[in-house]
Amino acid sequence: MSDQKKSVLGRGLNALIPKNPRMEVNVRDGSVGRDTGETGIIASIDIVKIQPNPFQPRTDFDQDSLSELTRSIQEKGVIQPITVRRIDGGYQLISGERRLRATQAAHLRQIPAYIIAVESDEEMLELALIENIQREYLNSMEIASAYQRLIDECRMTQDDIAKRVGKDRSTITNFIRLLKLPGKIQDGLRKEKISMGHARALIALPHERMQLRLYEKIVDGGLSVRKVEELVRATQQPRKKSGPHQSNSGGSASIQNLEERLRQALGTKVKVKTKGSGRGEIIVEYYSLDDFDRLMDLFSGK
Repeated sequence: MSDQKKSVLGRGLNALIPKNPRMEVNVRDGSVGRDTGETGIIASIDIVKIQPNPFQPRTDFDQDSLSELTRSIQEKGVIQPITVRRIDGGYQLISGERRLRATQAAHLRQIPAYIIAVESDEEMLELALIENIQREYLNSMEIASAYQRLIDECRMTQDDIAKRVGKDRSTITNFIRLLKLPGKIQDGLRKEKISMGHARALIALPHERMQLRLYEKIVDGGLSVRKVEELVRATQQPRKKSGPHQSNSGGSASIQNLEERLRQALGTKVKVKTKGSGRGEIIVEYYSLDDFDRLMDLFSGK
């Protein structure tokens, strides 16, 4: 990638919203004038000549919000121009799809637009993704997909993305991990049935069926993120078996008594390990997915 290209892509929103764009003004009424064929200008263009953005990362458009924007445009016009590039004798949308849709719904024939030079589809993709991410227009799953597309189609690393959008690398990683969740959970996150915190907790479960069963309990029972995290920790099996040098219940009568009480209450094997300074862990075993469901009900108070 050339230095000039990196400069364009690295500007993010600045590439889409120039600080001092030149406007083609209609001398008769002071409105935005027609396209003169230059770039870096604001001009009024015909809506029918605008092609959709094939790299649009946003898939969910709230109809009530669009209706409000349509009414506003009918009353006051389009206050903020969309951004386009010239292509095939017309234009291709880079950003501003909500404004374009609302303007079409308002039955207007033209819309003000920044016309900028974008030479490749790769630049189009990055500009569209980063613009939406930086403006916080996307839901969690759209952001996750956008980050993955930057990796797959723009050959960017997670570090590259973090620098471009001003986020920590761990944030990028956490979003991308959401793509490993079952489709039903991804849809629930997209529709805000669960939060990002819920989703991150579900990722820690080892099996898809467990993730789906706990997801249903979150939706049906309104479980908090903290409660879900506790449930996940309680049902995870240890990665290593207790060895002779590991702290465990040992010969402590009080610990053994506590384990027995927990076994009776939960109906399954329970191991209590102490680590000193009042710290420790409780390991609850399950033997089938039905047993997992039973424990989930117990832990969630059902």
